[in-house]
Order: sequence, then structure tokens, then C-alpha cells
Amino acid sequence: MVSLLICLTHPEQLENMIKKKENRKSFLQMVRNYIKPVIMGIFMAVLSFITACNGSQQKSDGKTISLAEQIMKAEAPVFNPDSAYYFIEKQVEFGPRVPNTTAHSQCAWYLMQSLGNYTTHLDVQEAKVRAYDGTVLNIKNIIGSFNTKTKDRILLCAHWDTRPFADHDPDPANHFTPIPGANDGASGVGVLLEIARQISLNPINIGIDIILFDAEDYGEHQSLQARTGDYWALGAQYWAKNPHINNYNARFGILLDMVGASDAVFTMEATSMYYAPDIMKKVWDISHQIRFGSYFSYKRTNAVVDDHTYINEIANIPTIDIIHYGENSYTGFFEHWHTVNDNMDVIDKNTLNAVGQTVLTFIYLENMKLDKAQSDS
Repeated sequence: MVSLLICLTHPEQLENMIKKKENRKSFLQMVRNYIKPVIMGIFMAVLSFITACNGSQQKSDGKTISLAEQIMKAEAPVFNPDSAYYFIEKQVEFGPRVPNTTAHSQCAWYLMQSLGNYTTHLDVQEAKVRAYDGTVLNIKNIIGSFNTKTKDRILLCAHWDTRPFADHDPDPANHFTPIPGANDGASGVGVLLEIARQISLNPINIGIDIILFDAEDYGEHQSLQARTGDYWALGAQYWAKNPHINNYNARFGILLDMVGASDAVFTMEATSMYYAPDIMKKVWDISHQIRFGSYFSYKRTNAVVDDHTYINEIANIPTIDIIHYGENSYTGFFEHWHTVNDNMDVIDKNTLNAVGQTVLTFIYLENMKLDKAQSDS
């Protein structure tokens, strides 16, 4: 019934389901060309109901199952948006988490304790990096892991620092005021902490590394009007060059950035699609299957410089970025990006739930595949 309803509201998914069946594809084209939209919708719903059970992944006995059935078999736990909201709120209570400040140090301890409580192994990578203006920043990349001996690994990440100046605030008087960073910073971390909590309660066998990157948002002030060097994502750059484990590798990575605002839309960002198109499509397909398609758009958008840029380019780990795209914003991001209004008022539990449940479901699907591969070997 879930597949039927989804295909009724998102008929484009039918073509994805049957695109490898040349006879069905031709028939679908004929239907689109010659039958009225209402009749076509009924036809597509019925056909999707039939093909949902035939699906997309091969079974050992030669049969195939649908993505909906795979999701049911994976038995992902239910993401708790209230818990994620609490983790965000706790970070914001410290104040702006700008490197070299007391609030930054206090929040670091909180995150180390929280992530350490849920994961089975904790690493803290301390370093000194130089900002665009020459300031030496004392940073901490906080890394929590599950199943450290497992070779098949997934990297999940977000940045936990906040922008030292609200250089896109509508009031010029705020352009050198640090931002609260509820969405830009705390939201991704909050979702990852809740994912870690769920994994701790519902153990899996696949390797998971959760990295909270520091100093992502200490790039040049807007008044410079130009990018003068690689001064964004300094924590991710440092880690990519100096991983916490020698010869570290993950099969792929998922970055969460600005994943908590109301009515957020996450598009297929260009760097993600260049390095990890299959991963991005899988994540987006899952979101649509579990009824969060309104948040995940298949629209392709321009590349953004973010932590995943350097994970892809330096660490060579195919990594996607789930990041809020602001189509109607002059910045291209969410409305209160790099302003003093990026506070708890912008956080929406519905958005947190959409992102958190999608990523959690994806993880448990990958774990199911690993378990099956091991049982077949």
C-alpha cells in the first residue's frame, strides 16, 4: 500500500522502477502520449503495485524485491526528532562556538562526552590551523566509531563550529557579530548524535565513523568579496591530510549541513553528484520511499565548498552533502544563513526527522547487505 500511494503522488518513480524493462518503458511512453492524465495516473498506480513486488535488487534465488520491501527487512529504528532537537539546543546554549573561545571549549567537552557515551570508541584530533587572516585556531575534530575492526565502513559527518561573524545579516551593524549557529552547525551534529544513540540501542555490524569537524565556518569575511584561498572547512582539510587512523578508508561518506530549518529542500549538489552519484541517488530514493520526498529534490544545483569537498579531493572517499538549498534566497542557502537570526526559532523537528530517518534507514539497508554478503560467503 505504501508503494501504491507513493507512485500515485510521485509518478516519475514508476519510470525509475521499470526503466530496465524495455517493453514496459515503451508502453509507458505510449500511455503518456495518448491517454488522458487521470487515466494515466490510475494505470501507473496499478502497474507500480505490480512491479513493487518485483523490485530492484537480486535475491540469491533469482527473484527481486522492491526498495519498499528492502526497507521493511532492514528494520531501521525510528529516529527521534525530539532527541535531536535537544542535542541542538544544548549546543546553542553554550553560545557561538567559535574556535579559541570559552564557549567553543565548553561545547567540545559536551560533544566528546555525548558522542563517547553512544559510540564504542572515541578519538579527539587536536590541531592548530591558520585562518585566512593569519589567526591560529586551536581546533578539535571529534570522532566516534562503531565496530572499529570492520573493514566495510561508512563515514558520517557534520561541522560543530559556528561562523565568527554574521556577514550576511541584513543589518550591517551585525556583520562582525558571531552567529548562534542553530541550523548552520548544530543541526547536523544534533542529527548525528541521535543517529549514534539509535545505533547504540540497535547494534549493527557495519563500521560507522561519525566525525564532528571543527573550523568549517572560519572562511573569509564577505567584505573581502572574493575567495583568496582554501580557508573554509579547515578541520576537514586537516583530517583529510592527517586521518585519525593510518590508511583510513570508508566506502563512502555523508555530510549533513544545515538540516534543521522549516521547509528545507535538499538538492543534488554538483560536487556530490560528481564524486558519489550512486550514493546520492540511493539516499534520495529512500527519502521518497519513506514519504520525505518533499524535502529531497532531484534537482541538480551548483557545487558548494563544504567539508565534503576536501574529503572527496584529498581523502578520496566518495562523499555527498545533504545541505539546504535556498532557491529564493540571494545567498543560495537558507534564509538566515550567516545571520544573527540563525537561532532555535528556525529549527523544525519535521525537517530533522526527514533527514535523520532517511540517513538512519540508509545505514540499516547497507548493514543488511553486509550481513547478507557475510552469510552467503
